[in-house]
Amino acid sequence: MANPFYVEGGQRGEKVNDLFAKVAPRYDLINDLQSFGLHRVWKRRLVRMASVKHGERALDVCCGTGDIAFALARAGAEVQAVDFSEAMLGVASARISNFKSQICHPQFHHGDAMQLAFSDNSFDLVTVGYGLRNLRSWEQGLREMHRVAKPGARLLVLDFGKPDNAALRALYFTYLRWVVPVFGKLFCGDSATHAYILESLQPYPAQRGLAKAMHQLGCHDVRVVNLIGGAMSINFGVK
Repeated sequence: MANPFYVEGGQRGEKVNDLFAKVAPRYDLINDLQSFGLHRVWKRRLVRMASVKHGERALDVCCGTGDIAFALARAGAEVQAVDFSEAMLGVASARISNFKSQICHPQFHHGDAMQLAFSDNSFDLVTVGYGLRNLRSWEQGLREMHRVAKPGARLLVLDFGKPDNAALRALYFTYLRWVVPVFGKLFCGDSATHAYILESLQPYPAQRGLAKAMHQLGCHDVRVVNLIGGAMSINFGVK
């Protein structure tokens, strides 16, 4: 049976928006459960790799409920954050009252990651966590990240990966196929919300494809950090 939240082509954005509208209230809770809390460790790893300097301008694309954006701000960056899901942005904005930092909290914007409303060469740092895979064109999303980054800026992408080891990959995909949808059923009333993860991952080129695309854009110091054997990964490159 086809997943109602996963379609190719022009309706992709609409369906993904429907998905996040449904999961937004329980998004952070389910992330904690399905990753055993490790997503917070991986996001901290991304922020450490970003090597934020106080006062740098950072952009977090597909910011969701704001985990990475808040972490970058705590590290000293002046953060702009963009997402196309108003439901997710609502959760992120509600978290601002609990945010403690010596500098400004992130500025959250409703926008399209494939057509960012920022000028060329605007940011010292551009990040995305679990976002490119959801776009109609992940390639266009990456090009936009590169466009708004200054020369010398760091680009970082955190997402589900594809382990090179066949046995680990099979075990991981089995977990995504049979266990993760249970969280969607229990907390969102629909297993399809989280069955979507594997559905969207299968055609996605993951860490190897992202590294190749960064090289093609002219990035240097391109590298991949595999987490739990490549089941998750962080791609890094410098414009």
